[in-house]
Amino acid sequence: MKKCISVVLIICLVFSLAGCSDKSASKQAIDATTNNNAAEITEEAAAPAAKEETILIAAAASLKNCVSDELIPMFETKYPNIKVDATYDSSGKLQTQIEEGADVDVFMSAAMKQMNALDEKELMVTDSIVKLLENKIVLIVPKDSDKNITSFEDILKADTIAVGDPESVPAGQYAKETFENLKIWDQVTIKSSLGTNVTEVLNWVAEGSADAGVVYATDAASNENIQVVAEAPEGSVSKVIYPVGIVKASEKQESAKLFIEFLHSEEAMSVFEKYGFIAVR
Repeated sequence: MKKCISVVLIICLVFSLAGCSDKSASKQAIDATTNNNAAEITEEAAAPAAKEETILIAAAASLKNCVSDELIPMFETKYPNIKVDATYDSSGKLQTQIEEGADVDVFMSAAMKQMNALDEKELMVTDSIVKLLENKIVLIVPKDSDKNITSFEDILKADTIAVGDPESVPAGQYAKETFENLKIWDQVTIKSSLGTNVTEVLNWVAEGSADAGVVYATDAASNENIQVVAEAPEGSVSKVIYPVGIVKASEKQESAKLFIEFLHSEEAMSVFEKYGFIAVR
């Protein structure tokens, strides 16, 4: 009988110890979870909020529609702490502004010439410069034109010709190169009005104040009051390359870098292509 009582007591003691062990383990688990959550909350509280800042993009006039209307809103949605302002003009004018110390973070040129000039003066972050896009040079006339202009050689049929100023407007430099190779530049200049940027040239032709003009294919596609009659003859003009890079004086280079990386993304490239640009691969 005593032996039976002893066995029962031993069994009860074992279950009692097991229960205590389970409670202890549960308490340890609860304590560990609580400590982890507290650590996470403390960590979150200690983590600084993303720095808010504004970067300024200086871009060729031919980029205005796609950059301002679509790409900047897309970027700001992706990076809500970074606001993007933009200024647009001929690449030559923007180059001069950067040389004079304008507070620009990212430069988007319509030609390598202006980008290279700034880089040679050590005003750009050399490693950040990339060839982003390609465009085409086209000849345009007003939609209701009766001049029978169908090729670049025919442009001399026009009484007034609109081209960008070759001194500062890349589209004008490409136009001059094309007409020089066709041996008619001197004749073209006699009839030419020089625009301060490619948008001005486009508007002159659209309004009918010029009988013909030379612009980028992307600009021509944005205006229903003109018609494209020809692309620059093959071999008559250099490739129209749009580079992008970070201005060395920028104090917001990390944000500028994020913007350039975004421009290379598939979603950004699909927007560029919608506006007629070609991605440089």
